[in-house]
Amino acid sequence: MQIVSIDSLADPRLEDFVGLTDVALRRRTEPERGLYIAESQTVLERALRAGHEPRSVLVAPRWLPDVERLVGGLDVPVFVGDEGVLEQITGFHLHRGALASMRRPVLPDASALLERARRVVVLDGLVDHTNVGAAFRSVAGIGGDAVLVTSTCADPLYRRSVRVSMGTVLQVPWARIDSLEAVVPVFHDAGFEVVAMALRDDAVDLDEYAAAPAERVALVFGSEGPGLSARAIAAADSVVRIPMHHGVDSLNVAASAAVAMWALR
Repeated sequence: MQIVSIDSLADPRLEDFVGLTDVALRRRTEPERGLYIAESQTVLERALRAGHEPRSVLVAPRWLPDVERLVGGLDVPVFVGDEGVLEQITGFHLHRGALASMRRPVLPDASALLERARRVVVLDGLVDHTNVGAAFRSVAGIGGDAVLVTSTCADPLYRRSVRVSMGTVLQVPWARIDSLEAVVPVFHDAGFEVVAMALRDDAVDLDEYAAAPAERVALVFGSEGPGLSARAIAAADSVVRIPMHHGVDSLNVAASAAVAMWALR
């Protein structure tokens, strides 16, 4: 670990942290990999446990001993500066201890994730990074095995997704797929039943389905507004809904994922 004191926003060594959007971070190094930002010591620790490689760390002096415990044995620069300077760099108060610039991992193939899985969540077209992060946290906390995200789904390694998930997007195995329809044969080959979560009159209530579920289930959730497309629903083996009361038409998609995962735990 190399400790580097900083006192200026103009230091070129801070380029990973200064004024970069998440899109820019993805393209900072190799286009197919890029970078993501891990906020807080908790997220950094989970990233390291997952085998992710840090490129640099930004920390206030009072948090340096904790960061040293995590990356002290690695060949990585740790930039240390007063909290006022760090706030100018990051745009917010660094109250979570540290920011780390991490190299994006190579994602596994979807079929590889399914080999040992029993409960999988598919996120199809979610646009809100908060919902993506919250869904990952539910999958991790309730004991799901993997998440697949379609090409139209928000990036799980976007800064807000990582933060909301409490770093669980770095723990739960996940992969990108083109679409649900494209991967249904892969699910079937692995012995999965594909279950579309949708508010349809012909859908089976969740408690009824959970009474005798398939041994291996992939739960599919659609985007926040329109939900699952007709094409995605047609590709599924079953359609299941969570019964609603008091005039409420539906739950937030991340809440729905938590409820459905709990019912099928």
